Amino acid sequence: MAKKGKKLADAAKDAADKVPAPSPNPMTNLILADIALRAGGSLLRRGVEKGLIGTKMGSKKAGRVIQGRTMMQTLVGTAIARVATRSVPGAIVVGGGLLAKTLYDRRRSRTAEAAGEAAIEEQAERGKKS
Repeated sequence: MAKKGKKLADAAKDAADKVPAPSPNPMTNLILADIALRAGGSLLRRGVEKGLIGTKMGSKKAGRVIQGRTMMQTLVGTAIARVATRSVPGAIVVGGGLLAKTLYDRRRSRTAEAAGEAAIEEQAERGKKS
């Protein structure tokens, strides 16, 4: 069974080696790969965000909320993600902060839910205007 899998993997590798690159210039190919990966990552991120937010409020409203983000919200989110993914201590600090915020919100569920709903509505309105 393992030999069959190895044969298939070797055949796939051989077939991939025969496919020509988009450009004869390796630097152009590197730029194209970078653009494709960033675009794919962006689409995946939007899909995950929309899925997580949309379960409670609907897909259309979730799209408006995502579109209504301010530049500061985007920059802070990016910075926090970078800190979390670049080192283990960073991941522990960010994860601990998220856990603390979640526990805090659960303890104060009524006021946290009302404040969150108001913020979401405001952000969705900004998304409509964009």
